[in-house]
Amino acid sequence: MTELRHFQHGSFPDGFRELLIGVHADAYADAMSDPFNQRFPWFVDHWTAREGFSCVVAYDGDEPTGFAYGAPLQPGNEWWRSTDYQPNNGYTATYAVSEVMVRPRWRKQGIAARLHEALLKERTEDLAVLLVDVTHPKVQALYESWGYTKVGERRPFADSPLYAVMLKSLCG
Repeated sequence: MTELRHFQHGSFPDGFRELLIGVHADAYADAMSDPFNQRFPWFVDHWTAREGFSCVVAYDGDEPTGFAYGAPLQPGNEWWRSTDYQPNNGYTATYAVSEVMVRPRWRKQGIAARLHEALLKERTEDLAVLLVDVTHPKVQALYESWGYTKVGERRPFADSPLYAVMLKSLCG
């Protein structure tokens, strides 16, 4: 049985950064020659330093099997702003789901869905946003099955893939 553990900004156990980097290295072992994937430690530092950062890590015994993390986005800097999407009246905040990953040995067991659900369960923002590499239609379809809708595309860094910008309402 997979155990889920929750972590918040400012309350990380020793080795937390290395845990995330290690899971990423395993999950993306086939793509680690890509310089963009090699920058993952920078992304860990960037996201874990953000106020409101939250993370859920799945464990099989003492072995981390995957994680999901994100943080609220500053008003005006939401990822969907570069698209044609217009929020409904009453919009107040967006939570960015930055990463959802499961190590290969534990895939296809529903762990990613459990991590994602646990990450968003306590959120008070109106919207969740995430980015999906447009060359991965199965991943996009998975997020659509979780209630996300593609609202546009963006390339956040010059060397990053082109991403589908996907939104999900957290209200109701």
